[in-house]
Amino acid sequence: MDDRIHFVEHKGKRILEFDFSHADARKMQLLLEYVRIVVAKHAHESVVTLADFAGAEVDHAVAMKIKEVLTLDRPFVKKTAWIGTEGIPHALMENFQNFSQRTIATFKTREEAMDWLIED
Repeated sequence: MDDRIHFVEHKGKRILEFDFSHADARKMQLLLEYVRIVVAKHAHESVVTLADFAGAEVDHAVAMKIKEVLTLDRPFVKKTAWIGTEGIPHALMENFQNFSQRTIATFKTREEAMDWLIED
């Protein structure tokens, strides 16, 4: 799992990256549970996260798990950005934000997302 969930450096700042790209629903469930465990090990509002959903399978069960994880990791995450969300319906994206009471910024490119994440 460490090859898909790990810290990366961007302009001297650390970003916790979640690579969900091209994961099927079963793999998504496993990755999301690992995300929950990893994020909860950090101090409150100390982590900035980048998630890549390009080509990921987001079925009903995965969507429910995403909502659960977004809610549980809210205390630990300072900012979050997602890329590769073109395949996720807009209504579902709004549902993720409303349910978790978090802002999820979406970007077209990884570079744009990372630049935004490290802004103070």
